[in-house]
Amino acid sequence: MLKIDRGSHFELNVVEDDAIYNARQMDNVLKMLDEGNRPSGGLQKSQVFYGIAGFIRFTAGWYIVVISKRSVVALIGGHYIYHCEDTTMHSVTPNQRVENPAEEQRLMSAFRQVDMSRNFYFSYTYDLTSTLQHNLTRHDWGKNLWCFNDRYAWNHHMLSAAFSKRGQTDDETASLKSHWVLPLVYGHIDQAKLNVLGRTIFVTLIARRSRHFAGARYLKRGVNEEGNVANEVETEQIVYEASTTPFYRRTPRHSTLTNYPRSPNPNYTSYVQYRGSIPIFWAQDTSQTHVKPPIEITVVDPFYTAAARHFDNLFARYGAPIMILNLIKSREAQPRESKLLHEYNDCVKYLNQFLPDDKKMIYRAWDMSQAYKEKKRDVIGYLEDLAEESIHLTGFFHSGPEPIAHKYQDNSLPYRSAISVQNGVCRTNCVDCLDRTNAAQFVFGKRALGHQLYALGVVESPNLAFDSDAVNMLTQMYHDHGDTIALQYTGSALVNRVETYRRMPHWNSHSRDMIENIRRFYANNLLDADKQMAINVFLGIQNSSPTASPVRRRSIALPSPSDQQNNSPPQPDLSPSSNHQLMPHRPYKQWYDPKHLEPLFPLDKCQDGLCDFVQTKGDFWTEYYRPKLFTSLGKHFAFQMTSTAKLPGLVVSSA
Repeated sequence: MLKIDRGSHFELNVVEDDAIYNARQMDNVLKMLDEGNRPSGGLQKSQVFYGIAGFIRFTAGWYIVVISKRSVVALIGGHYIYHCEDTTMHSVTPNQRVENPAEEQRLMSAFRQVDMSRNFYFSYTYDLTSTLQHNLTRHDWGKNLWCFNDRYAWNHHMLSAAFSKRGQTDDETASLKSHWVLPLVYGHIDQAKLNVLGRTIFVTLIARRSRHFAGARYLKRGVNEEGNVANEVETEQIVYEASTTPFYRRTPRHSTLTNYPRSPNPNYTSYVQYRGSIPIFWAQDTSQTHVKPPIEITVVDPFYTAAARHFDNLFARYGAPIMILNLIKSREAQPRESKLLHEYNDCVKYLNQFLPDDKKMIYRAWDMSQAYKEKKRDVIGYLEDLAEESIHLTGFFHSGPEPIAHKYQDNSLPYRSAISVQNGVCRTNCVDCLDRTNAAQFVFGKRALGHQLYALGVVESPNLAFDSDAVNMLTQMYHDHGDTIALQYTGSALVNRVETYRRMPHWNSHSRDMIENIRRFYANNLLDADKQMAINVFLGIQNSSPTASPVRRRSIALPSPSDQQNNSPPQPDLSPSSNHQLMPHRPYKQWYDPKHLEPLFPLDKCQDGLCDFVQTKGDFWTEYYRPKLFTSLGKHFAFQMTSTAKLPGLVVSSA
């Protein structure tokens, strides 16, 4: 039971009753509330809602935002993933006094411009903000007591106001363990079925957009002082066989034990990718009406302090190694993207010289646009080679050993008798992290799908042919994935798709590309300012200018000889109006935390964590079967899911 004080106009007082009530006790509580509120009309049912998105305050009183409509979009381990279809905002204080109604209405209108009925997802029993590997193997590691990863919880600001302890900042998350806390992930989720010779495989694509340095295309570029980059999206590809629903195996039929110990279900796999803007200070001046505004590097930092924080954070979140795939142009008549290429090359080269030899970042710069223009270049083939290299370096997560049949196959692949974990990630970018990046991530996903299906014993080789039902289904999923991310960042869908780089575009692709370019130009020049303001209000970002202004180029002075002896990095020349909080500096030669270079997912510890998870947190029955809800089997989500069996002209055996 949640108790909200409706008498205070300034402070939000929310108290959760820890008592557990049965049905009779709940009736008594409701009767008591009804009798106590008889003078004001008694207890009335306002509406049915499915979760609290949070609390928001503009200039006067507080409002509560509740999820009034939902729909099921995915199923993972017996846990449903929901899409937020609609929300409702209610005033907490009934007769609140507003001193500035115009400003209150302006901020409320900006808040509502963030459409919470599109691309917001949540789950009651599955941590959607973390990867499958983290949820199954590291669910109770470390000292962080938060029940979710706040980087991808877009309602973190609204939840912190009600559920954080007094005196704590938003980043101190030890108290946010309430059952009422429902993190909302902004991004894209899609799930489809792959039918192969009677076996049903679920393929799930999850895109999580970071709430840090979030905004519109031309207003959020590069990196900020904290090391957060623009258009940061984590993409996870989960592939599992639906022979059993939960994360653990079913009890053997011949067993006579009443408390048979659970063992992990070996049919779950996942692969994680990452995209984000180039982590240097750069911007584009939109004060002039240009289709392609010029690119300017706004800060020259010889120590690449912000990029160092960014990559150290990647090491902390994903482990080593980190592979960097840079797809921007290298040859241009009028230098634009090539400016970033040279600066990014110098950045990675500088930071790599201080890393241990076995932990250095693997940097691959490739002009994808130029390769496509050269008719004889195989763009997809080269990307597949890079994908195979990346998967070999980082691995992927598999909750069990390979099928025993692989041990007796005559092939060059070694047999794996334990679980597999992913340590490290591939970081892909182009100038916008949209068209080229999405095509590259599809190729990486296709290659990973082959390894995932091979690990599940579905195919005899990890090499999947194009134009098979599995790859066609994955292509459509990545198209929707890329379109959604592009719409969130630029206001238009993808311009160049996978078929473009396969040199087999559709007959209407040219006209569609022109329309999308016009939409993108219109949105970036006329709508982005209001969009940025809406995002800032939604995320609780204060004093951020909604318009793009030319950024003055700043240089950072080189250190004095005494500073060089003390390994002291320079202090950046930040203007007084900067909204970013300065981070503590490390010695510039040791820009990383050595603990972050240690294996993030040790195999033995992950195996123990997986076994512990299925014993203590693998329950799914009530969430999946809903014993108190009348349903029919034909209306079950798994039956209505998109399937390769519904795709015309495709042969199942070709997968």
